[in-house]
Amino acid sequence: MQWQKLKPPEPDDPICCCECDLYQYGCCWDCEDLDEAFNRWLKVPSKSTFQSPVFGAMAENLEISLIPALLMLPLLLKVAALHYLLGITVLTALPGLVLWYYYATHRKKRRTLFFLTLALYSLAYMYYLFITEILPRGDVSQLQMCTVTSGMIFTIVSLIHTKKGPGFVTAALHNSHSQEDKKESTQVNNGSLQSAASPSGTPAELQTPKEGLGAKWSRCPLCKIMRPPRAGHCRTCGSCVQRLDHHCIWINSCVGQANHRSFLLTLSVFVLTSLYGISLVLCSLCPHQYLMTALFYCPGVYTQSSTALCFTCAWYSSIVAGGLLYLLVAQVLNISFNVTEREAQLALRNKTGQSRLWGLVVDTGEYSRGFYQNWVEFLTMTDASASPRSSLTDLV
Repeated sequence: MQWQKLKPPEPDDPICCCECDLYQYGCCWDCEDLDEAFNRWLKVPSKSTFQSPVFGAMAENLEISLIPALLMLPLLLKVAALHYLLGITVLTALPGLVLWYYYATHRKKRRTLFFLTLALYSLAYMYYLFITEILPRGDVSQLQMCTVTSGMIFTIVSLIHTKKGPGFVTAALHNSHSQEDKKESTQVNNGSLQSAASPSGTPAELQTPKEGLGAKWSRCPLCKIMRPPRAGHCRTCGSCVQRLDHHCIWINSCVGQANHRSFLLTLSVFVLTSLYGISLVLCSLCPHQYLMTALFYCPGVYTQSSTALCFTCAWYSSIVAGGLLYLLVAQVLNISFNVTEREAQLALRNKTGQSRLWGLVVDTGEYSRGFYQNWVEFLTMTDASASPRSSLTDLV
């Protein structure tokens, strides 16, 4: 029962009025009302507010995401660089803190800038150390430097393209689909009449069952709009998304039909750039060690504070790159089986899918048409949404 309380919410679950988790006071209030009350409290502060029990509830909604990423990360990395035992302790506890914050925000279905800020600041901080500490050592050529810089710029550009929108479902999308169905049904009826007049016609082939496609459209119980097949409602964003894969905390946005390809590109470029940068750092700090063993054994690296910090950052980058590499592999496997992360979770919950490749992918068998056709469909899919929200870049 305790796990049911801590596990992340399933997609399209009914919303609860008590998801603010105000355990201290046992009340059920709307989070938006608390935000408005807190804004009013900021404009007109009073002494009685500090003694009110509502103050503790409103304090939980404070967005403090920027403070840990911008202040604690360099401090923790410098502490970890003092001794290898401190490094093991800090680098082991840091992923645990990140996971704790993930569950704390994901349970409440809140958007947070913590993970996006952490990713961007980590990328900038690692690049800064690479320029100031590794490049002056003379072990990195100009071509290698340009490669790392190009990878970082390409990552940011593809991230901005990913943030343009996942492809939100609108009422206009269903209206346009209905008009297309009417046109196609008219063409099918005309073709069937002509084939009936001709003895050589095949009415059974011309009368393709088109009504089955319209039945797959469903009404969202929260948005109250008709949504196409494979679309889903994201509680964090508060909208329905076409071909919803998942809500990615690292980009603070959903991954859907419109940005899934750019999201995969961002992951690929980031992982490749990180691995290449880590290899350059290790080759500069441990020139006499093999690349695979330098990360575990690099004698003399803690004799200087600068080299110890770079070695610690290489370990930190390896942990981040390893986690994103796992996500990249999972995405590639899902695309190969033509299944989204949301569909995989629903299949596991309803016990309608089969786990493949040691549990890395869940094969639902509903949309898969073979490895080649699945990738062709993924690379050629277009966003049919006419929503103005999809054409604007969501910078946060």
